[in-house]
Amino acid sequence: MKTFALSLLLCSLAYVANAQAKLSGNLLDPDEQPVIYANVALHQAIDTSLIKVEVSDEEGHFEFKALPVGNYFLKVSYVGFNDLVQAVSQTTEDQDLGSLIFTSTAVDLQTATVTASRVMVEVKPDRTVFNVDGTINSAGDNALGLLRKAPGVLVDNNDNISVLSRSGVLVYVDGKRLPLQGEDLSNYLQNIPAEQIDRFDIITNPSAKYEAEGNAGIIDIRLKKNKNEGANGTISSNLTQGQYTRGNASASGNYRNGFVNIFANGGYSGGKNFNTIDFLSFQNGLQLNETNRFEREWDSYDYRLGADFFVSKNSTLGFIVTGRDNDGLGTSQNRISIARETTGDLTDSILIANSNSNFLRTENTFNLNYRYEKEQTSLNIDADYGLYRNKNLRFQPNRYYDPSGENILTEVINSFDTPRDIDIYTFKVDFESNLGKGKLGVGSKLSKVGTDNTFLFYDVLNGDDILNDQRSNQFDYDEMVTAGYVNYSRPLGEKWNFTAGLRAEYTDATGDLQAFDPELQEPPVEFNYLSWFPSAGLTYQVSQQNTLSLNYGRRINRPDYNVLNPFNNQLSELSYEKGNPFLQPEIVNNLELGYTLKYRYNFKIAYSKTIDQITRLIGPSETDDRASFITWENLATQKILSANISAPVQIMKKWNAYFNLSASYLNNQADYGGNAIVDVQAGTYSIFQQHTIDLPKNFKAEVSGWFSGPGVWGGVFRYDPSWSLNLGIQRKFFNDKLNVKLSAQDIFYESGWEGYSRFNGLYSVGNGNWDSRQVSLSLSYNFGNQNIKARRHQTGLEDESKRVGN
Repeated sequence: MKTFALSLLLCSLAYVANAQAKLSGNLLDPDEQPVIYANVALHQAIDTSLIKVEVSDEEGHFEFKALPVGNYFLKVSYVGFNDLVQAVSQTTEDQDLGSLIFTSTAVDLQTATVTASRVMVEVKPDRTVFNVDGTINSAGDNALGLLRKAPGVLVDNNDNISVLSRSGVLVYVDGKRLPLQGEDLSNYLQNIPAEQIDRFDIITNPSAKYEAEGNAGIIDIRLKKNKNEGANGTISSNLTQGQYTRGNASASGNYRNGFVNIFANGGYSGGKNFNTIDFLSFQNGLQLNETNRFEREWDSYDYRLGADFFVSKNSTLGFIVTGRDNDGLGTSQNRISIARETTGDLTDSILIANSNSNFLRTENTFNLNYRYEKEQTSLNIDADYGLYRNKNLRFQPNRYYDPSGENILTEVINSFDTPRDIDIYTFKVDFESNLGKGKLGVGSKLSKVGTDNTFLFYDVLNGDDILNDQRSNQFDYDEMVTAGYVNYSRPLGEKWNFTAGLRAEYTDATGDLQAFDPELQEPPVEFNYLSWFPSAGLTYQVSQQNTLSLNYGRRINRPDYNVLNPFNNQLSELSYEKGNPFLQPEIVNNLELGYTLKYRYNFKIAYSKTIDQITRLIGPSETDDRASFITWENLATQKILSANISAPVQIMKKWNAYFNLSASYLNNQADYGGNAIVDVQAGTYSIFQQHTIDLPKNFKAEVSGWFSGPGVWGGVFRYDPSWSLNLGIQRKFFNDKLNVKLSAQDIFYESGWEGYSRFNGLYSVGNGNWDSRQVSLSLSYNFGNQNIKARRHQTGLEDESKRVGN
C-alpha cells in the first residue's frame, strides 16, 4: 500500500469550561403528562446560531449545564405538537423555567421522525435510516462492511445483500441507481470509505414513485454534504490495522450564499485485505477438500464536484460530476485434495491453482437537475449518464500433484482477459401538487443500460497465449425500461391517512451471446413485457403517541449480465461459476404491518411471496465427476414471514442504547427433476445493539455489536450463528472542530461464517473469514462557518430524498 502521513495529529490540550449556571425545565403534553425524548435546542439570540441540543428524559425534564451569561432562546420540538419557543436571559444564577406545555398539531405521517443527538437508527414510516456519520465504530470501515451492521440487512459469504431475508436489493448512491451487481457491486462498495458516508436509507416497501426493480427494496447510500453558508470544509484521514494495513484521506468543501452552492470533495484509499473460503465436499463417491485464500491490494482515487444555482426564489438548477479510479493486484491460492469417499483421508491427488490478477476499474457519472418548488407544488427533472469500465487480466496455472504434493502429474495453464463496459442513461420527471384534500404525484422515467462483456480464455502453451474459441465469448446485454406512475395520498378524517399508487414499466431487453466457435452460437435471449406495480398504504393514529400502518407493494427483479452469461468463470478447473441465460424475472408481493409507540419504538411484521425467485445454487458438474460449480436458477416460490423491533432506550442520563431485533422464517420450493429438488424451511434471527456513554473530560465511549442466528443463504446453504463486538472512544477538540476516534472492530474474531448445503447429489460443508478484526484511528477537522445554516432555497441537493424516485 502507498504510505501517506496523517495530516492531523492529536495535540495535548486542556479543556476549560466557561459555563456559569444551569438552565432547566419540564416538558408536558396538553394533558400535562411528561413528554419524553423531545429535542430541546438552545440558540444565541443575537444571530440564531445553535449552541447545544439536549433531550428530555423519562420525566420530561431537560437541563443545560454550565451556561454562560447571555441572551438565548429555546426551540423545543416533538412530533405531533407545535414547536415551543421560549426567550431566555441567563444570569449567573441557576434558572428553572418550570413547566412548558405543548399544544397539539396535525401529524404528517409521511415525514414524521424523532431524533435525539442523532441516534444510530431512525425508523420512519417509509424507511429505516442507519446513521453512520458521527458513530465511533464506523471508523476505518467501508460501505459493504457497514451494511453488515445495518438493521435487517444481511451480507452473505459471497457479498450478496438481502433485507428482511429478501434478496434482490437495489443499491443507490445519493439517489442514483448503481448499475452494478455481484462482484462489481461488492468491489465498488468496498472502495467507499465510511468517512465519506452520512447515512443509509433502507426502504423495504417503496411507493409507486420509485422504480419497481429490487424485490427487497432500495438501499440508498447518502454521502456527506455541507449545508452551511459561506466557505466550509472538512479534512479527514484514517489508518486501520488488521492483518494488513489500509487507510484513507479525504477533503471536502463548499461555498454557499443566496445565489449558488458549490461543493466538491476528493479522496484516496488504499491498502490490502484478504478473505478465505474452505469447503469439504462429497459427490459421485469422491471427497474433495478445497481451501481458498484471496488477497487484494489496491489504490483508489475519487472525486465529486457539483453546484446548485438558485435561479429564482423557487427554482434551482444544478449539476454533479463524480469519478472513481481503482486499480490493484489480486492473488488467489486454491488447493483441492481429491480422495475416494470410501478411503477417507487417503489422498489420490492434489490440484493447486494459484492465480494472479491485475484489475482497473473506472467509474464516472454526470447529472443535470432542475427543481421547482412553490408552496405545495414541486417539479423535478433529472438527466443522468454513467459509465463503468472494468479491466481484468488473470493468470491461472492448474497443477495436479501426487499425494505427497511434490511431484507434478499434469499441468494446465490458462489466462483470462475479461473487460466489461457498462453505460447507463436515464431521464426522469416527477411532479407533485395538491389535489382536493390530498397530494397527487405523477412522473415518468426512461432508462437504458448497455453492458458489453468480453470473456477471452487462453491456453498457455510453452509461454504463448493461444485463444480457446470454444471457451471464449462476447456477451452483450441491453435493457431499456420505460416507466410511468401516479401516486395519491390524503387524510381520511383526523386519524386516518391513505396513499395509493400504480406504476407501469415496459421492459425491452436482449442478451446476445456471440460465441467465437460458430458451432456454439445460440440465438439471442429476448425479454419484452409490460408489468403493473400497484402499491398502497394506510395509517391510523390510534392516539397521540400510538400509530398503526399497513403497506402493500408489488416489485420485480430482472436478471442482469452477471447471472445471464453462461460461460465459466473458474477458481480452478474443478471449481467455477457460470450464469444461466434462460432466467426469468422474479415477481414479489410484499405486505407490511407496523406499529409505532411514542414516535420512538417501532414494531413491524412482513410477509412476502416471490414467484420465480432467482437464487444461487451449488451443484456437481455434469462433465467432470470431480468438479462443482455455482449457478443461478429460478425457484418456483419463496415465502418469507419476518418481524422487526426497533427501540432506543435511555438507560441512564449519560448512557443511551439502541436495540434492533429481526426474525424471519422462509420456505424455498423448486423441482428441477431427478435429485435436483429444493425443499428448505428455516427460521433465523439477528440482534443489533449500540451503547453510547458520556464519560468525564468530554470523552464519549461506544460499544456496539451484532449476533446473527442460523439461517439460509441462496436456495439451500444453511449457515451457523456468527457475531461481532466493537469498541470505540471519541474526543472532540477546538470547539468541536477536531474529532478523534479510536475503535476496535470484531475484537473476538467471530464474524466469519460456516455452514453446509445439500443439493443434487452434492453435500458440502464450508467456512470462511476476512480481515474483520482491526483497530482504527480516525481524525477529521471542520473549518468555516459551521454554525451558520443556509436560510433560503431549502431545495437543491441538500434534500435529495424529495427528488429521488422513479
